[in-house]
Amino acid sequence: MAKRQPELTYQRILEAAAFEFADKGLSGARVDAIADRAGANKRMLYHYFGNKEALYLAVMERAYEAIRSAEQDLELESREPVDAISELVRFTFQYFVDHPEFMRLLNNENLYNAQYIRRSPKIQELHFPLVDYIGEILHRGEAQGLFRHGVDPVQLYISIASLGYFYLSNAATLGTIFDRDLLSEEALRIRLDHITEIIVGYLTSGASAQKELKARARAGSAAPLDG
Repeated sequence: MAKRQPELTYQRILEAAAFEFADKGLSGARVDAIADRAGANKRMLYHYFGNKEALYLAVMERAYEAIRSAEQDLELESREPVDAISELVRFTFQYFVDHPEFMRLLNNENLYNAQYIRRSPKIQELHFPLVDYIGEILHRGEAQGLFRHGVDPVQLYISIASLGYFYLSNAATLGTIFDRDLLSEEALRIRLDHITEIIVGYLTSGASAQKELKARARAGSAAPLDG
């Protein structure tokens, strides 16, 4: 048990820091508050992380590791392409719903123009498998004639994430403007259905259009020549 205590303390500090940074940002977060929430003293915090900025970066790395790890657990490679993309859409939206602190951390880092995560090669490395992962699904969908050709997996993921992220991060203002409870269970279900239809519809309708163009081209080439 004694051997595990340092690791437990380390994780408690990270969890406490994630709450504090998500709530107050890097500049507003206080080391004293993080230490108190973690049940540790400031000396331990500095021992493990060195300074507040290094702790903040460790929190961001941990946040990205969590979502990327959870995506791997979906095992989308075993699903048919349309089902795999639909599940990725569902997972991404639900992850944002279940982890509002993740969105707040991203909001804060964007205010800093990503200057801190830019220092982390680990965060970039985490995203290379994601691009390959989505690219493989798209390739299978293309090969089966289900998806349009040439879709950039990075662009597709940005679209999947942004359609949920914007809705949730702006639910208070949008809900006020349109006089709707955008965070009710029913509203979230409707939004997820809408996002899924947009993403899957884009991929599959493009494939249908490309099939039609090819069929017309073949029909044209088979037509007899005049004269």
